[in-house]
Amino acid sequence: MESGLPEQVVAWRRHLHRHPELSFQEHATARYVESVLRGFPHLNLSRPTPTSVLAVLRGTAGPGRTVLLRADMDALPIQEDTGLDFASQTPGVMHACGHDGHTAMLLGAAQVLSHSRETLHGEVRLLFQHAEELFPGGAQQLVDAGVMDGVDVAVGEHLMSQIPTGVIVLRDGALLAAPDAFTLTIHGQGGHGANPHETVDPVVLAAQVILAFQTVISRQRDPLEPAVLSVTTIHAGTAHNVIPDSAQLGGTVRTLDPALREAMPRRMEQIVQGLCAAYGATYTFDYVQGYRATINDPATTALLREVTAQTLGDAVTIHPGQPNMGGEDFSAYLSRAPGTFIIVGAGGDGQAPHHHPRFNFDERALEHGLKLYVAAARRLTQPL
Repeated sequence: MESGLPEQVVAWRRHLHRHPELSFQEHATARYVESVLRGFPHLNLSRPTPTSVLAVLRGTAGPGRTVLLRADMDALPIQEDTGLDFASQTPGVMHACGHDGHTAMLLGAAQVLSHSRETLHGEVRLLFQHAEELFPGGAQQLVDAGVMDGVDVAVGEHLMSQIPTGVIVLRDGALLAAPDAFTLTIHGQGGHGANPHETVDPVVLAAQVILAFQTVISRQRDPLEPAVLSVTTIHAGTAHNVIPDSAQLGGTVRTLDPALREAMPRRMEQIVQGLCAAYGATYTFDYVQGYRATINDPATTALLREVTAQTLGDAVTIHPGQPNMGGEDFSAYLSRAPGTFIIVGAGGDGQAPHHHPRFNFDERALEHGLKLYVAAARRLTQPL
């Protein structure tokens, strides 16, 4: 690998960390990424959406397959509390999920590959994606814009602060969940807090619903089939002596199996319908499906295990990992072509979790991710 390149990747990451932008607002980030890419040879650059960048590199080693490499670029609405000398300079916004590192790694891969296209067959598409963190997400927008047309295989990476540096997770099948969301409004009949018998109390009913929802997971699902149903918000009332007319609940449902995903809202609404009928209340139930589950292609994953062992050797341990109930819109690309989402260990004990004000990661992991992007491009573009 070129001398000084890892230091440059760290510098790119730190610049991006200082200047984070929220989902669908990554205008300066996209301009910065495009300006860096313009310094590399042989890249055909375009802007599929206003805040994304696509770099296409055609190899000269001969015909082959088309491979998409993806990195996300958006930050989160979190006030940083790391004390880093390159901390966010934008109040209330920080890179708290490692997307600054993902972008820096893919920039490094672009530099290496563009200076060695004689090692490439086929075509590599290096996609710098906007808006992974906010549904409906940037990935589906980019699929709709045509970035997956003609793509044979897709590869993405995610730095993980809760996994030690040096561990690479390559898992067959379901890796990340489909993250859905719901809002339930219970319509009762308010009144004086001293006369509850004259009301239809939506607060009591909301409490019953929250408890009953837990039976969907504990009693209506195979215990070997992962699923999460979490009520995360409840809003009702404005005064201590007034029973309100309504109560609103919100939360998330996470599933790996598509059939269970389809069944969950029906099961939830059956509970709500029965309880509201028993109490004399009505309801409004809004259920929104988010990203698909991220399901890795076994054949691609097997190839990438070989690539990882050959490229990183004893510097890393390859682990099959476990499914994670977090979600990722990389699944939009996997709906159009086989591929693999790689987890790159970048921390360990004592690291703050993702989406935390003190989140950070071990920058030594950037070199692992960069080398994997490069090696994956070279191997997967080869004819089958």
